[in-house]
Amino acid sequence: METTNETFDQWNRIKRTTNQNNRKLGIKPREIYWAKIGQNIGYEQNGKGSNFARPVLIIRKLTSELFIAVPLTSTLKNNDYFHRFKYINKQNGEVENSALILQLRVFSIKRLMNKAGVINKKDFHFVIKKCTNLISPT
Repeated sequence: METTNETFDQWNRIKRTTNQNNRKLGIKPREIYWAKIGQNIGYEQNGKGSNFARPVLIIRKLTSELFIAVPLTSTLKNNDYFHRFKYINKQNGEVENSALILQLRVFSIKRLMNKAGVINKKDFHFVIKKCTNLISPT
């Protein structure tokens, strides 16, 4: 989707209704949810479709309202900034994605839509290691 004033206006309409979401979810590390991550600036990862959503991997729950997550992409890469893995999606069966380690960030639980699956423990360990390496000074 090309970034235009119209695109930002569409996202702002979605964001207003998303902000009113008061649903409480019991999220856990390793879970994958669809999240309304929005239309962002520059090279920040954008959501797709009418809800500006994409799957995110829950890294850590911080509070009842905030969590750390890594957005996922169907572009398959595996290096210091990406981790390629497969998981079972409830609707689509086996799905292969890459975790966008370089897009690690804090999200509000209000952005979450529906659970898509769970990453296995081995791949989650690699994602955590890559996240740690990203933020740890060398």
